[in-house]
Amino acid sequence: MHEYSIVGALIEQCEQHAVANDATKVTRVAIKVGILSGVEPALLETAFQTFKLESICREAEFEMQIQPLVLSCLACGKQTTHNERSVVCSHCQSNHTQVTDGEDLLLMQLELE
Repeated sequence: MHEYSIVGALIEQCEQHAVANDATKVTRVAIKVGILSGVEPALLETAFQTFKLESICREAEFEMQIQPLVLSCLACGKQTTHNERSVVCSHCQSNHTQVTDGEDLLLMQLELE
């Protein structure tokens, strides 16, 4: 389960931001998880709730935005948005597409005290 290592890195990043800003606690962590990021959102949530207890994030609210897959079709030129893991253009059914969003896991916002 690589969600545990991801959460460990996320909490470490939160701690680094807290230290850099003279904060004593993190009150909110907001992330964006792309459909193609390879991360299972439910497992990530569970891992964060477990590992935050031993960190500066122990009281933090955890918000997760699921980012749909955004494709640019190299055959017809259209851009499409998908809520499933499909790289086929919904306009022309071509699989000659390029992913423009939906692969990343990003720390979007962090609230500190």
